[in-house]
Amino acid sequence: MKKISILFTAVICSLITLNADAQLRMPQSSSSQTLIQEFGMGKVTVKYSRPNIKGRSISADLAPYGEVWRTGANDATVISFSDAVTLEGNAVAAGEYALFTIPGKDEWTIILNKETKQWGAYSYKQSEDVLRFKVKTAKLKEKVETFTITFNDVTTSTARLDLIWGNIRVPVNMTTDVDSKVMAGIDEAMKGEKKPYYPAAVYYFENGKDLTKALEWISIAEAGDQKAPWFKYQKARIQLKMGDKAGAAQTAKAGIEAAKAMNNAEYIRLNGKILADAGGR
Repeated sequence: MKKISILFTAVICSLITLNADAQLRMPQSSSSQTLIQEFGMGKVTVKYSRPNIKGRSISADLAPYGEVWRTGANDATVISFSDAVTLEGNAVAAGEYALFTIPGKDEWTIILNKETKQWGAYSYKQSEDVLRFKVKTAKLKEKVETFTITFNDVTTSTARLDLIWGNIRVPVNMTTDVDSKVMAGIDEAMKGEKKPYYPAAVYYFENGKDLTKALEWISIAEAGDQKAPWFKYQKARIQLKMGDKAGAAQTAKAGIEAAKAMNNAEYIRLNGKILADAGGR
């Protein structure tokens, strides 16, 4: 009976220990992050884990020169594109890819790989690569402790993906074809009953398209709502760019009055700027 009691006690203690271990919660040493960046007509998503330097050498201990790196910690970093993009002049189809890199002193190799479900780079196969290219690194004045991926200088059709760690930044320039899609969309929408005169005119103005057409469209939008100071502001911008300073000044003055009636300080200021640029008072 004594042996049975001892055995029973040992089993209970083991179960308590296992249960305690199962309930133990600890933070990850490398925190995870998901970035979602709207880009062009779609989105770019990056999922990765962020190691810290912790006094170690990046090039020797964490991301050795000349070796394939997971571009983060834990699982391989994954980047996905909802639309086709171009990375440093290289076409990339919409889809999901593992983002590997090969660090170097002055340049890094950027790799997109088909196999996204990998732990680290231990099962990496070059035969699964979709794309490889090299980029020059840039020096940072201040040291960054935590590995960071960011999107910078984002416009409607261009952006820069930055890999930042220690005292270096690895820039990857991205572009996407927006113009042909928007132009096709405008052409199609103009065939419908509700024509997008205002946004189409603004797009034409801001992207160097036919200003005569832009002026025609914004004038139609303005005629539909004479109280809207934003219509007059955009019309004045177009007129000024076409060299019609007198017309721009007249439209901007009307825009200021419309904005005052709405107590809209923003469009009082914006129309006032056009008026000053047109040489009016």
